[in-house]
Amino acid sequence: MTRRGFTIVELIITITIMGILLTLAVVNVGTTQAKARDDARKSDIESISSNLESFYISGTDNSITFARYPSLGLTGSAANITSNLRDADLNAFLPPGTTNVAQTFLPSTNSGTSPSIQTTAGVLPQPTISQYVYQPIKSDGSLCQSGDTDCRKYNLFYRLESDNTVYRYTSKNQ
Repeated sequence: MTRRGFTIVELIITITIMGILLTLAVVNVGTTQAKARDDARKSDIESISSNLESFYISGTDNSITFARYPSLGLTGSAANITSNLRDADLNAFLPPGTTNVAQTFLPSTNSGTSPSIQTTAGVLPQPTISQYVYQPIKSDGSLCQSGDTDCRKYNLFYRLESDNTVYRYTSKNQ
C-alpha cells in the first residue's frame, strides 16, 4: 500500500516549528525597530546640540552677544527654533513618530539653583520617548528663563525606548 499524504503528527510538528520560527522573527523585528528609533533619537540630540553650539559661537543674525546659549524662549514653536538657530533642521526636533515641535521640544520647568535640577531624575517634565526637554542654565546654576541672556550651559534630556531610561546630553562649553 502506497502512502499519499502526511500524517497528523507530521503536520503538527511542522506547524509547531513554523510557529516558533515566526515568533522569533517577529520579536527580532520589533527589537530592531526600537533600536532604530533610539538611534534616531540620539542623532536628533546630536543635531540639536550642534545647532546650540553654533548659536554659542555666532549668536543670531541680529545678535551682538556671544558665548551664551538660547533661553527657554527657544522652545514652544517651530518659529522660535528657526529664528534662534539658523540652518536648524526642524526634523531633528521631532522624535520618531511625532509631527508637532511645540509638543515634542519642551522647556524645563525646574526652578531654583539646586544641583538636583540638572540630573536626569530631577528634570521636569520627565521626557517620554516622544519628547525632548531643553534646560538652559545660568552661570549661578539656576534655570535660564525666557528672555534671560546669561545662559552659560544647557542640558538636553531624552528617553530611549529600548531601556526606558532618561539620558542627559550636556553643553560643550561649561
